[in-house]
Parts: sequence; structure tokens; C-alpha cells
Amino acid sequence: MRWLVGWSSIAASFGTAGRVAGQAGGTAHGSSHGDPLRGGIADAAHADDPAGHDAERTVHPVGAQLLWGDPDPLWAVGDWRPDEIRTVTADPADPFTRLAVLGCCGASDEELRRALYAARGGALRHLTEWPGSYTAVVQAGRRITVLGDLAGARPVFYTPWAGGTAYATAALPLADLIGAQLDIGHLAALLACPDSPEALGDGTPYAGVRRIPPGHTLILREGSREITGYEPVASLAVAAPEADPQGAVEGVREALTAAVRARLTAPRHAPDTLLPDPGPVPGMGPADRRAARGAPAPGVGSDLSGGTASATLALLAAGLPGAPGTLPGTGSRLLAVTFNDLATPRGREGELERAHALAADPRLHHVVVAAADEALPYAELDGPLTDEPGPCLVTAARDRRRLAAGSADHFTGHGARQVLDAHPARMADLLLDRRRRHLLRPVAALARSAPEGPLLVPFSVYSAARRLARTPYRTGIEAAAARLREGGVATAVSGPVDASLAALTWSRPGPAAGWLTGEALAEVSIRLRAAAGRPPLSLRPGEARARALLARHAADHRVFEQAVEVRSQRLHAPFLDNQVVRAARALPESLRVQPGARAEILRSVLASAGVRELPPGWGVTAPGPNETAGRLGLRAALASLLALFTAPLLADAGLVEARVVQQALTDAADGRPVPLDGLAELVSMELWLRRLMSRRGTCWTGTTTPRRRAVPPLPTPLPRLTGAPLPPLPLSGPASR
Repeated sequence: MRWLVGWSSIAASFGTAGRVAGQAGGTAHGSSHGDPLRGGIADAAHADDPAGHDAERTVHPVGAQLLWGDPDPLWAVGDWRPDEIRTVTADPADPFTRLAVLGCCGASDEELRRALYAARGGALRHLTEWPGSYTAVVQAGRRITVLGDLAGARPVFYTPWAGGTAYATAALPLADLIGAQLDIGHLAALLACPDSPEALGDGTPYAGVRRIPPGHTLILREGSREITGYEPVASLAVAAPEADPQGAVEGVREALTAAVRARLTAPRHAPDTLLPDPGPVPGMGPADRRAARGAPAPGVGSDLSGGTASATLALLAAGLPGAPGTLPGTGSRLLAVTFNDLATPRGREGELERAHALAADPRLHHVVVAAADEALPYAELDGPLTDEPGPCLVTAARDRRRLAAGSADHFTGHGARQVLDAHPARMADLLLDRRRRHLLRPVAALARSAPEGPLLVPFSVYSAARRLARTPYRTGIEAAAARLREGGVATAVSGPVDASLAALTWSRPGPAAGWLTGEALAEVSIRLRAAAGRPPLSLRPGEARARALLARHAADHRVFEQAVEVRSQRLHAPFLDNQVVRAARALPESLRVQPGARAEILRSVLASAGVRELPPGWGVTAPGPNETAGRLGLRAALASLLALFTAPLLADAGLVEARVVQQALTDAADGRPVPLDGLAELVSMELWLRRLMSRRGTCWTGTTTPRRRAVPPLPTPLPRLTGAPLPPLPLSGPASR
């Protein structure tokens, strides 16, 4: 993982750059008497020091580079590229006014410096308006400001520590720093209501480690903290005026083009070769041998699945002026990667044909990665420990096989559906705005997709949308809490109509909720009832549910990046960039709810790049997750999965019953109607817990926790949800890798 970490405290200084007691050098910022730096870890002689018990120690992350030191240090940890870390100072005479930007940022150094001048006075939003995906940290005296992104793909976490606040872009190192325990209630909410921020709140899987909401900033002033939003809040009394559709689409085109250009204009990188090339191998070309060694190709590439999102990025990147693709001297074609699942060939023939037609562009170099049973879900369950659990852990090996054939900088279309498509609950927003006529086309499209009884579909959908529009937020959340408490979580969906009807609610249970125990559902119900009394960011159900769905997908994408990480490779998801999300939010709801709206928007984006001839079938609704592959993978790995849930940690924590999950796995392998995505979430969380429990080492040096097993011998049975807390988990990091 790559992450940044720092802290701010009421103490004047911490021992971060090699200082120990009796060797305090320099003067405190703002002091005119030349007194030595006092307070914090380095000065235990002062009884009033809130961090005096941590004296005689120098605390810093393992394998980190210090961006700036005391009194409010900041580190970058991991294999950051040199161009991904940029720091600027407003004035050499004022070293405590500075800005750090980590990630891919399209701003020039002069733009960063001008932004720092404005941020020094309190303006923040302009720091999030550059193309790219990055995290910005501003220091102005003793005030530290850390900005998260709008989608949640680059989150910010914080925790109280040593008389102040520590922050990071990963929760795991903060949990290691404070010796956090697992928050079983949060894990229950992840399984019961993964798309409901009301149930998840600002928590993480680690007790005491919090997450700032997307679109917010963390402001620290000498240890005190404040969380504030940087986006303007629309009036709740009067609906916003209808935006101009053509201008809104033009804004999406400009934002997406700038996001792709920011990646293309960044310095190119050649991957580190893990092993020497063994030479010619029958049936394998140079690219195949390189992928087998686990090293991506140099330059820039993209997924090319045949869908609209990945195809737009590939063609847009290949068509922009400059030298797209590989490094100079090795060609300028963009590497496009298509995955061909030989185990389940039926159902996606149209996508493969469109991918081959698009790859005929002379600016693309097409590579097809074919795999059979060895790439099925659940085929390979070993992998790295991610920051948080995520459903992608069961398919990580499958995706890693595809990405290993990609480039050092690889585009992926993740997030396009959540950013551009309309959530079904937006139909309720249209009713609130008295724009009923815009519901005709989406309701008619749902009626045509119904296998039987299409005459009843318009009435059912309209009634559900009107019911949601008339249901206040508090009433809707309390009804969802009562539903969980009563065990009414059977939400099997069999088509787009059922999925739309199930989504027309303020909160709904996730696919894994049906296998949770009664006490786990009761815990989540309590969380929902407590959240019902707090005002949400938006009282419009469609807007609120769309933002929640985007935040959940962005969090899953972050776990996906960590689970499928290939050395020397960077994954880029331009649809999750701040400016693209802003431009998409400006799209009028009447346009977003129309069938095929995303395809038409991306068609206009490609037309601006000179791509006007697209293959037949462009914009056809892509099939959902391949259930056939999931069932085949379950059937092939059934023995190992049953062994995994013979004595699961989820059961020890009181979240599930082992025999119930084992029966569900058997039913799914036999072809019975079982929510496969819910099983994937259960298996992924069990895998994550086992990887967490087996870790050794620590992310930090100088902490009081001795180097030992990551988890002490566990009691039998493990304390349950409503019992005593779990034992502390000194989590490991780069030192143990």
C-alpha cells in the first residue's frame, strides 16, 4: 500500500526526526526568546506534558520518507514515484506555510504555489479542482488541513493519539499506532447494509479510527480537530433550476478529457523487471513472457472490455495529442487489454466482438488475456492484506491475471456507472420537482424488460417512486431499522424491475444480510435508529442514495487496487476524479434517468476526440456480474470453502452461524437461487479477518508495543458481538512484507 500519515498535537514537538530527550534543537515556531523545543515525546522531564509517558522514543513509520518534520510531521510511506510527491513553500522565510500533493495532479508548480497563498487564508475548494486523483495537505503555522476527494476513492482517516490527532490515508497504520481493537458492529453493518452510510457512519473496522465523509476536510489546530465540507450546499426549500443538458454534457466531456490528459502528460515509467527474461518459449511472445514474470509493460494502457466506459478511456487516450501509449522509441500505440473467459464463453460474445472492432484502431495495440478454470472466482484465495474488507477479494487473482498483461499506467472504467447513471431513487426526485413526464421513457424501458406482466410494471414503479417521495428521511430510516430488527431481509431480485423496486427506498439490506444472526441485525438496527435523528447531507432521496452508492463503490475500488496490486503498476480511474464527479452531478436528472443516457454522453465525449464511428451495439446495457462464473467457481472450490467455514471467525464474533453459511454454499454450488454477491461478501470478510489475525510485525518504530505476534492467543470462543471487546490488534505493515 501507499499512504501518507502525520499528526498534530497541543505539544510543541514530537520526536519524529531523530530527536531524543536532552537533544532538543531549534526554537518553537512563533517564539521570539529562542527557547528550545519542548513538549511531546522528546521531553519527558515536564510533568504537564500530555505525551510524557511516551518519552525517550522516536516514533516514525517503517520505510517512510519524511516530507516535513516537527512540530506537525508528515510522511509518505510505500513505493511512491518521484513525480507523485510534490511539496511547495509559500516563502523560504516562512517554512511553516507549505503544501504537499500526493498522487496524480495536473496542476503546475506555479498553480500549486498560488493555491497555497489562497489556502493560507482559509479557501479550500480550489485545491480539489485540478485534474487527476490526489490528496492535498496544507500546513499554515500550526493549522493542518487534509482534503479528501468527492467520491471517497482517496479517503482520510484520523484517531486521537498522544494528546492530539493522528491522520492518514489508510486506516490500518492508525489502528496499529493506537493498538485498536476490531469494531464488530461496523463489520456487521458492512454485511447488513453496505450501501447505507447511516449504518456505517464514520467508523472503520478498527475501533477508534474514524473516516471523514467524502467531500470534506480534516482541519487540525494544535491537536483540536474540525471536519467541514468544501462543496456548496444547495437549498432544501427550493429545488435547483433545471440545468442546460447540452452545457452539462459539455462539462463532462471537458472534465473527462482533462483527467485523461493529466495521466498522459505525467512522466512515463518503465517497470522494474522482477526476473530476467528466460528467452523464447514455444507459444509465448515477449508480452506473454513479461506478464508471466509479473511485470507490466512500459507506458500507458487501458482495459478494453467492449463496454462503453473502458472503450471511451482507451479511444480518448489514444486520440489525444501527444505521444500516448508506450515510452518514446518503443512505439506510441496504447496497449488495450481484453479478458476472455474461456470457462464461461456464453453471454458476452457481443462485448468481445465490439472489443475486437474497437481494437482495429491503428493507435491501439490489442492484447487478449484468455483464461479458463484457473481464473474462476474462488480459484485462488491467497493474497495481500488490504486496508479494509471488500467483495473483490474472491476475484482478485482473476483480475490480477488481466492487469499483469497491462501497462505501468493502466486506465480502468471503474465508477462510470455510479457517476453517470441515474439511481432508481432519482425517479422520486423527479416527482418532488413535479416533472412526471420525464418518467415515461424509463418506466416504459422497465416494462419492456419484464418477462411477464409488463402492464403492471408502470403502476408498480410509479407507486414505489411516489411512496419514496412522500416518505421523510427519518421515517424511512426507522422503517429500515424495524425491518432489520424483525428479520425481514429476504430481498432476492430476479431482474431489473425487481432491482429498481428494491432500490426505491431510503435504506435496504444488503445481499448478505439474510445470513446474519439476530444479534448482528439488532446491532445494525440500533445504528440505523440512532442515525435517523441526525440530519443527512441531502433530504432528496435520489441524490442521497446516489451519493451513498458512489461512496461504497469508491471504497470497494480502493480495496480492489490493493488486492490486485502489480509491482510498478498504477491503476487510474478517471471517472472517480473530483472534476468528473462534479461535472456529472451537474447533469439534469431528467437526462440521467433516460435509457441509454450514459452511452450518449460518452458518445459525445468521443466525438470531441474525432471518434465518430463506433461498432454496432455500442451502448447496449452490459450484463451484470457473471453468475455462471461465480457458480462454477463455487462448485470447483466448494471443499475449501466448506473447510473455511468449519470454524469461521465470523461465527466466533457472533455475526453468522457456520452451518447456515455452509448450507448456503452447498445450495449455490447445486444451482439453487442464492444471492451469489452476498456469499462473496461473507467469504471476503472471512478471508480478510484470517489475514489480519495471521499478520506479524508493526508499521511503526519507537512505539511501546514490543515486536510480537500480531494477535495474542485468542480465547475460545472469540468474544461475541454483544460481549467483551476483541483483544488489541497491533497490525503489521511494510516491515512484515
